[in-house]
Amino acid sequence: MKTFTIGISGVTNGGKTTLANNLQKRLPNCSVISQDDFFKPQSEIEIDENGFLQYDVLEALNMEKMMSAISCWMENPRHSVISTDWGNAEETPILIIEGFLLFNYNTRVYNPPDPPGYLDGHVWPMYLKHRREMEENVTWEIVYLDGMKSEEDLFSQVYEDIMQELAKQKCKYCAIKVDGRGVK
Repeated sequence: MKTFTIGISGVTNGGKTTLANNLQKRLPNCSVISQDDFFKPQSEIEIDENGFLQYDVLEALNMEKMMSAISCWMENPRHSVISTDWGNAEETPILIIEGFLLFNYNTRVYNPPDPPGYLDGHVWPMYLKHRREMEENVTWEIVYLDGMKSEEDLFSQVYEDIMQELAKQKCKYCAIKVDGRGVK
């Protein structure tokens, strides 16, 4: 079965989950896996020299469990626990994976809120570090979003890009089906 996977990554508290959830509401046959659902227990999170819990590092996540959830979905997207309703069996199943360190290997609750200086002193530097690592190691196109745009504008941009990619996929499939030569 052909599937379509979308990765959404970016700085902590940057709107990834909101965008993923909004896309899920509009896209057919769509599921979401959030990296935030795979944090280790707080007792296993290291503390830095400033006293901040180190949530913005890969070691704070149970990536094996996350990869297992992704694999389960890929093996059988229509029977996944995380799948939404299936409007049309012919539609391509879509998986949105969102997380702050997505390309380096529901929602995080900020209660109590982050201490003063945490974003500037830890979150942002770690995001920049991991972004550089990701950019050095990926072989696919990365589309950066302007965080200064409205939620609606960002959603529209991403939704349009996804629909264009799905249309390209469908056209390729149609060409293969009509051609009959088994070309992929």
